[in-house]
Amino acid sequence: MGTPEFAAASLQRLIDDEHFEIVGVVSQPDRPAGRKMQLSPSPVKTLALAHGLNVYTPETVNTDEFRALVTSLKPESAAVVAFGQILGQKFLDLFPRGCVNVHGSILPRWRGAAPIQRAIMAGDAESGVALQIVVRKLDAGPVLGIRRVTLDDSINALELHDQLKTLGADLLHVEYMDYLRGNLIPVPQDESGVTIAPKIDKAEAMIDWTRAAREIHNKVRGLQMGPFAYSMLDGRAVKIHKTMIVSESGSSGAPGTVLSVHGSGFHVACGAGVLDVLEVQPESKPRMTAQAFALGYLSGGGKKFG
Repeated sequence: MGTPEFAAASLQRLIDDEHFEIVGVVSQPDRPAGRKMQLSPSPVKTLALAHGLNVYTPETVNTDEFRALVTSLKPESAAVVAFGQILGQKFLDLFPRGCVNVHGSILPRWRGAAPIQRAIMAGDAESGVALQIVVRKLDAGPVLGIRRVTLDDSINALELHDQLKTLGADLLHVEYMDYLRGNLIPVPQDESGVTIAPKIDKAEAMIDWTRAAREIHNKVRGLQMGPFAYSMLDGRAVKIHKTMIVSESGSSGAPGTVLSVHGSGFHVACGAGVLDVLEVQPESKPRMTAQAFALGYLSGGGKKFG
């Protein structure tokens, strides 16, 4: 049960594993996508159809009709990866060996919708992916296994996403099978370590230059899966795609002020420290290097974001 590319990697691993028999794939209904907003299948549905699997796309799994359909498939268990629907208790009860969920964090840290983005926005030193038993409380089930990734100052959410989708698939290949064979006992989560990763609100994407350089840098990295950090310049929005910290204390200008332009970008004053902007995207324009942007938009000096 899954929907985006993150989940497709796990489905492919299950397809490739001869120990599993996939009796059905459940994904979200086709949604409008692209400039023409044409109905498009999810990555999981596309992959499943390519392999001749039975695919179901209900608006909700929590109906008598869909529960009856699932019962007719006689499933032993379900693997849930970024599916996008709340699973009711009656639905969970259909699986004799329960449901497992691949979650993009080191549980109990970052339960919720945006664990990958929140980990980077918070400046975490590590992230990872966890395999847990699905229970009715959000991401609160006991854990079967974890894979960890060390984070540095340069990795962004999109890059971490790609690492974790591979590690998540590995959890299904190893720990999931060990669990079904009775060789692995789930470990309860430590409730004292719980943090929540709510869905990213578009309002969070606007950069507040009075904040510290490191905080802004982490926001830029964390929002690279969208909606992208941005700031206003001369009344128009400019997305900031790549930055680097120059200093974390002191500044010779008001927050948001362009202090200097150099060979690969430009320096901007922050509430604490200075940020080097390296890649941007002006409103209605393609992504470009900060150097190219500076030639067209920062001539004359004295420019100020915000």
